[in-house]
Amino acid sequence: MSIISRLPLLNASLNSLSVLFLLSGYVAIRRRRATLHQRCMLSACATSVAFLMSYLTYHYYTGSTPFTGQGVVRWLYFAILLSHTVLAVVIVPLVFLTLRRAWRADWVRHRRLARWTFPLWLYVSVTGVIIYLMLYQLYPSSSHVGGS
Repeated sequence: MSIISRLPLLNASLNSLSVLFLLSGYVAIRRRRATLHQRCMLSACATSVAFLMSYLTYHYYTGSTPFTGQGVVRWLYFAILLSHTVLAVVIVPLVFLTLRRAWRADWVRHRRLARWTFPLWLYVSVTGVIIYLMLYQLYPSSSHVGGS
């Protein structure tokens, strides 16, 4: 098995880590543990950047992977994929602006934007894992059977 063929599992793992860091950061700030919140959110950013690099590398070498599920699950998959893809594009500048406001200690504007950024980022990370499970584990194409 090549390194490239293992990237979808790495991508799902990085998305899962992002979910854990995001949730931990949320809990930390609710408990007024700002330093822990900062570390969790920066870790979520780092894992998301690593994910994006790995995702782009994988698709550069392999192109797209067909979804083989049929019936209602096919509609569900594409609904999740569409919302995930649109929000994945939207979340990048939102994360950047939210981090920028924190960096500048603009807490009122940071908090106001983070109320949108957090749930959207969480959704994108969770649906990334769901897409991996549907595409590579539950309904793998013949080229991925027995693979990642």
